[in-house]
Amino acid sequence: MCARTCTHTCSCAHTVQEDVEEGRASIYKSVVSNSCKEMSCYSDFPFPEDWPNYLPHSQFLEYLKMYANQFNLQKYIQFKTKVCSVTKRPDFALTGQWEVITLRETQQESAIFDAVMVCTGFLTNPFLPLDSFPGINTFKGQYFHSRQYKHPDIFKDQKVLVIGLGNSGTDIAVEASHLAEKVFLSTTQGSWVISRVFDSGYPWDMLFTTRFQNMLINCLPTPIVTWLMAKKMNSWFNHANYGLAPKDRTQMKEPVINDELPGRIITGKVLIKPSVKEVKENSVIFNNTPKEEPIDIIVFATGYTFAFPFLDETVVKVEDGQALLYKYMFPAHLQKSTLAIIGLIKPIGSQVPTGEIQARWAVRVLKGVNKLPPPSVMIEEVNARKENKPSGFGFCYYNALQTNYITYVDELLTYMNAKPNLLSMLLMDPRLALTIFFGPCTSYQFRLTGPGKWEGARNAILTQWDRTFKATKTRIVEEPTSPFARILKLLSFLALLVAIFLIFL
Repeated sequence: MCARTCTHTCSCAHTVQEDVEEGRASIYKSVVSNSCKEMSCYSDFPFPEDWPNYLPHSQFLEYLKMYANQFNLQKYIQFKTKVCSVTKRPDFALTGQWEVITLRETQQESAIFDAVMVCTGFLTNPFLPLDSFPGINTFKGQYFHSRQYKHPDIFKDQKVLVIGLGNSGTDIAVEASHLAEKVFLSTTQGSWVISRVFDSGYPWDMLFTTRFQNMLINCLPTPIVTWLMAKKMNSWFNHANYGLAPKDRTQMKEPVINDELPGRIITGKVLIKPSVKEVKENSVIFNNTPKEEPIDIIVFATGYTFAFPFLDETVVKVEDGQALLYKYMFPAHLQKSTLAIIGLIKPIGSQVPTGEIQARWAVRVLKGVNKLPPPSVMIEEVNARKENKPSGFGFCYYNALQTNYITYVDELLTYMNAKPNLLSMLLMDPRLALTIFFGPCTSYQFRLTGPGKWEGARNAILTQWDRTFKATKTRIVEEPTSPFARILKLLSFLALLVAIFLIFL
């Protein structure tokens, strides 16, 4: 929440809890980040260079504490404080102020704020569609949502069914397969599966998320993009042969990040199955397969819904799995734009820098430095996104919360006058320009210029691969040098310059 005295109310604890608490996000013990440290750090605070590229949740929490200490943020945070309601003041049309009622232990307090930023995310309310599974009420085994999962011990010597081929469902199925008697992973739509270890052993997102690739993708017709995507995804293993290939390849969904799944499938430890047709007392029947499969435990990895119980529906209305927000942030109809929603977006990229850029722009809007367009313009854009009509070029996204990471972030940076100008940079600092255009789109790029400029941004960009290799090169290996290597590098560099010249033309 932003106010004259800035305060952030938070119900988060400092450690992972064994018990799942209502209204709070939950993670299991083995969670490891799907986005590498260089792609998921705050833009002016790199991770320590010797930390692993993909972090266990405990280490990521340590990073957040380091960030809070670095910028002296803890004094503004009220832990274990529940927000009961956020309502407009009677003079809202004039002041834009909000009354916020909070509960800490048994004490309720009320305070007036000039502006509010809601950062509750979308992984709190489990979606458990039991009505879609006939016979579930007769099942004598155990079933629960993946949000309840903490340890794989409960699966020992059990026959397990995991419903849902997302990141959580896949993680749980793989973990269960090390202890369970048998594991089934049920999916309706299928999905692309990729490893954190991508081409030549590099982190997947440092190769996947580049401005060069983003430009090419946005210029190509959607059918060509989907064909190229399928070709790339199948370069690790043929998804159709493993029962994983997406049913609808024209719509882009976030790929499943898992290093072990193909290995568990090929050794028979995980069996991929279609959707569930019927649940019986001690078994299930899958669609298109008449055989009953004995099951002891069912895990519903069926995702989440989101809501804002502390806000009136007239402020933010949620329908069809989305909130009607301008640029995924601002309610378009408010008389005063003094409320912003942060993090209610699913970019095909890291959530941390996306939320940071949203917060930076939101603060400028809330302070009146940047102005939003008239409500009619914002509502028109919101309705267009709600329809989710494909443009015919680039990716066609699965739902309205998904968006192109680089395109979206660049748009917000433009509003803040903080987007790097690659054309002028190519003339003044060609090494940096080439690294930004062809290299990973790390968040340090967002601090090169404009408000919030960080003097260390250039060096952070030019040393990003050094920090990446520092975590893996724990044994130094001397590589033999080839007399043709230098010539090849020179030719590659010249070809690169020609390509850039043609692109900018």
